[in-house]
Amino acid sequence: MFLLSAGAGPAVAQVKTIVPAVVPGAPPVTVEHIKVHAASIEGNLEGDAVDRDVIVFLPPGYSRDKQRRYPVLYALHGYSIGAEQWTHEIHVPQTIEGAFALGAKQMIVVLPDSKTVYGGSMYSRSRTTGDFEEFIAHDLVSYIDAHYRTIPDRESRGLVGHSMGGYGALRIGMKYPNVFAVLYVMSPCCLSVHRPDPNSPDEKAFDTAVAAMKSPADAANFPFFWKAQLASAAAWSPNPKNPPLYFDMPVKDGVVQQDVLDKWEANSPLAFIDQYIDNLGKYRAITMDVGDEDGLRFDTIKAHKILDSYGISNGFEIYHGTHTSAVADRFQNHVLPFFSRNLCFTKSCN
Repeated sequence: MFLLSAGAGPAVAQVKTIVPAVVPGAPPVTVEHIKVHAASIEGNLEGDAVDRDVIVFLPPGYSRDKQRRYPVLYALHGYSIGAEQWTHEIHVPQTIEGAFALGAKQMIVVLPDSKTVYGGSMYSRSRTTGDFEEFIAHDLVSYIDAHYRTIPDRESRGLVGHSMGGYGALRIGMKYPNVFAVLYVMSPCCLSVHRPDPNSPDEKAFDTAVAAMKSPADAANFPFFWKAQLASAAAWSPNPKNPPLYFDMPVKDGVVQQDVLDKWEANSPLAFIDQYIDNLGKYRAITMDVGDEDGLRFDTIKAHKILDSYGISNGFEIYHGTHTSAVADRFQNHVLPFFSRNLCFTKSCN
């Protein structure tokens, strides 16, 4: 099977994580479930919803001080889950409340849903899925700034994501330094791709199954990694002239399609990060982390070393854990404190 990144596909299903202890007396945040219209996703060929579910966490002081404005952290979920599922896996609002109670400065936290018919948008630009880069960096940010008391400035906006969301945070972060100023990349998937083996039994079975598909619904019972390949194809090798699925696969009829493979490689951050080094240099702070038992650590180390080679200041940590085991703890005790230290919490700061 054609794999993305070293050691894993777009994500391992995010299900098990260590939950930090409840902080006694932590003031509650307010949780709002809203819909945000994504003009950037209108007209997508696979019929993904253009009115996206978004979960907004307002800090404890939000309702009391009507004049106070807050920075905003945008948090991107991984493959095969949506925003609602991710709330259970990073255990929000508990971990947000815990972080604030332990000293992190109060901020607004926003979880947008970017799940698609095949399980994930890859936070990419595609006629087939729609433009999820613009959804996050423009449609969503504009909506939140218009409807909440934000500090509407890049210095006060942060972007974080885990797994596919880590890929999205790095991809969007590289392209939109005018929108975000602080970046945290957690266990990113899909930083590189590897050539498929068209003669492997699984690849042959997958190739046959895709050829028989008449609609996205036919993939309902596909294995996890098969669906992940379809999501990747919809995001990275769209083809408006190839109905009914409107994408091309890197293997067809038992033959590697080099032109399609080239498109996938062009969407791999390790292949294009050098083009955006100047953009990454504009960030107030960047950090990455990954577990020591996560196969994605090898490519994550490579990304860290590339930033180092250009003299881009960035934090990096390999912690003890798997792809999913520490995500809730990291969110409370590392992610939110990091943004607390590095976002701008006033209307004007350098």
